[in-house]
Amino acid sequence: MNKSRLEAFTDAIIAIIVTIMILELKAPENPHFVALFEEAPYFFAYIVSALFIAVAWYNQHYMFMLATHISKKIYWLNNLWLFSMSLIPVSTAWVGRYINDPDPEIFYLLVFAFWSYAYLFLSKSIADELEKTGGSAAKVRSMFIYRFIGSVWFPVILVVLIVVVFFFPPAGLFIGFIEVILNGIRTNDDSDKLDQASN
Repeated sequence: MNKSRLEAFTDAIIAIIVTIMILELKAPENPHFVALFEEAPYFFAYIVSALFIAVAWYNQHYMFMLATHISKKIYWLNNLWLFSMSLIPVSTAWVGRYINDPDPEIFYLLVFAFWSYAYLFLSKSIADELEKTGGSAAKVRSMFIYRFIGSVWFPVILVVLIVVVFFFPPAGLFIGFIEVILNGIRTNDDSDKLDQASN
């Protein structure tokens, strides 16, 4: 599998996902600024999801810069990861409209969990392939997002968060926002220094 073709395909799908999400933003019903506040829950949900996709793309791009061989397994796991991400617009729209109801928040968290494990399987597969070819498997495995999702704490935090959401639904988005910021900040030191020549 040609790596650049898969990267281009991935970038196109992510661009479509972000476009669908922005189209969910509705124009205010009247010409007064106060009307913007009616859309505030969706604005917040959109910000969290947009940051989430940006951080996800950055980390995936880093892994693909390290990758030297794209196997069939990596190709299909990347598709699974994209499929999980394609559910973000609908979960964002739902939670944005009903931010104080637990069901949309739980669905949002389940989409996040699905995405997280799809990402873990993808990154593990890339690391395994790099190990076979003498590549930088350790760099993939040292990523904060890889270590966090792969730890025992991730499912524990997820279950606790689902319970908390029953009592205070907006907690899902607020915790998600914090998690996205952490994953955005805690990237590998060389994540902005790689180029094609490093492969």
